Amino acid sequence: MGSIISAIGTATPENRFSQKEILKFMIEAHQLDSINSNRLEKLYDVSGIHYRHSVIKDFGLERGSYTFFGNEDNLAPFPKTHERSAVYEQTAKQLAVGAIHNLFENSTLPLTNVSHLITVSCTGMYAPGLDIDIIDLLGLNKSIERTCINFMGCYGAFNALKAADYICRADKQAKVLVVDIELCTLHFQRESTLENWVANSLFSDGAAAVLIESEEQRSSVKGFRLKTFFNTLVTDAKDEMAWRIGDTGFQMHLSSHIAKNIGRKIKEVTASLIEKSGLNRSSISHLAIHPGGRRILEVCEDLLELPEEALQHSYDVLKQYGNMSSVTILFVLQKLLVQTQPGDKTMSFAFGPGLTFESMILETT
Repeated sequence: MGSIISAIGTATPENRFSQKEILKFMIEAHQLDSINSNRLEKLYDVSGIHYRHSVIKDFGLERGSYTFFGNEDNLAPFPKTHERSAVYEQTAKQLAVGAIHNLFENSTLPLTNVSHLITVSCTGMYAPGLDIDIIDLLGLNKSIERTCINFMGCYGAFNALKAADYICRADKQAKVLVVDIELCTLHFQRESTLENWVANSLFSDGAAAVLIESEEQRSSVKGFRLKTFFNTLVTDAKDEMAWRIGDTGFQMHLSSHIAKNIGRKIKEVTASLIEKSGLNRSSISHLAIHPGGRRILEVCEDLLELPEEALQHSYDVLKQYGNMSSVTILFVLQKLLVQTQPGDKTMSFAFGPGLTFESMILETT
């Protein structure tokens, strides 16, 4: 008997913006002329994203009324890293609690029964941290076991699920709460480069909470059995994606070759995952791929020879929420958990700096 995901909860900030609203902000922020404004508009038109959420209201305001960015030309004074970190500390805990409350609306387990807490984030850190704030705000046991998974990127949720799986296999009484929070929009960069254009067109804010239990001690009827994990590195592509702390927030490096590098490895990773699981490809009913961008989904769709509807939930999450870094795959899995039937098997992937591939197979109970 293994461990299962017995419930998933999600939350987003109250500030919801259309891509057109954000495009207007970006054109002014980057101080673009008409030619480059048209280029940026085309980038937004093909993003596959309609809406994004942010803890920052400024993306929907006129200059002169900004409360986070500066109101002078070029958004001066531009927020420093410590100012962005202060907003993270103020807002992350409330969004995390919202996701936890959403989770426990769908679980019969009392919140006080949680034995382990794992937090995930690559967009902010502080100490005493988010884990301790969650314990205080929700009245969790002060002796709860705590683990923090930080700065790993868009695949961080997979590492949290693996850690929770190991805990539940070792301790049948364990009730592990994973809380994933990403506030990507805090790290907007104003320099007008293609790299920043792409990053600023994709990323958004969100939170998710997941309850993992031993299958023998489960508190729900339906869930995802964690069957198999597989990960690997493409080290010759490690410079294609990076995330570093700068003076004005965290700075993203995104190569235009990321989708191509994912494409040249995705079939091999799929074969290795399936071989490790002892299953065959035909037994996989569903796919959940981290929607890091529309092109990444299209490459996976093409090389894995998937029917058009196979990645519908990934496309839908991208459309409605954008790329929330490590949180995004949990939004996709929440949608799949509602749809899938007992015995259905789901194959899931996420990608991040390294170039890292994380994958897993889930079985609906």
